[in-house]
Amino acid sequence: MDLTKVTERVYYLINDRETDRPVLGYIKGDKYSLMVDAGNSKNHVEKFNNFIEKLSLRLPDYVAITHWHWDHTYGMHAVAGKTIACEITNEQLKVMSKWQWTDEEMKKRLLTGEDIVFADTNIRKEYKALQDIKVIPADIVFKNDLEIDLGGLTVILKNVISPHSEDSVIVYVPEEKVVFIGDAYGMDYYNNCEYDPVKLESLINMLKNLEFNICFSGHSSPINKTEIIEYLKSQHKKK
Repeated sequence: MDLTKVTERVYYLINDRETDRPVLGYIKGDKYSLMVDAGNSKNHVEKFNNFIEKLSLRLPDYVAITHWHWDHTYGMHAVAGKTIACEITNEQLKVMSKWQWTDEEMKKRLLTGEDIVFADTNIRKEYKALQDIKVIPADIVFKNDLEIDLGGLTVILKNVISPHSEDSVIVYVPEEKVVFIGDAYGMDYYNNCEYDPVKLESLINMLKNLEFNICFSGHSSPINKTEIIEYLKSQHKKK
């Protein structure tokens, strides 16, 4: 399971369902490189970095976060580059940075609804020692959208309406016709697994108006524009 090259400047590391590790992206500019999402642990980041170095690529100068959920953010303290998150994501990161990581406190968060069983189960799988968990806020915070020049390549971060989470951010590379959407296509696991049809329709329309060929979602293999839109439409019909 190596880093896969998809276009001349875009690579990705496939997700791993064993401990809910999401897809991680790598975007190579002439001057700077950018990682998409920070993974769910230091070990996840180190695996990604090892593949980067094997390909003689530079370690990421920036790391763009698609949303606050643990599997996309708990590796932030271990990445090489500056982390970037939208304001809503960063507020939740600040909250989680104050969480205590003991069995008792984790169980309390399940009772209050601050956390969910699926996350709790996979966190315990990923971390043999709970005290190794470290959550930090982002280095760079933006509101609504942010454009980054990597040198010969533009990356656009945009907070979009999504059924999954209020802070969902897409990472769009217009020159490569590639978009990373994180988990924006998924249901809201922190809100009774709701799949809001209005938010879903907004996401569909946004993607329709975006010029891209390849879509990377957070927990599956990349698909093309027609496939992601048809999938989302099929979910919308169920509502």
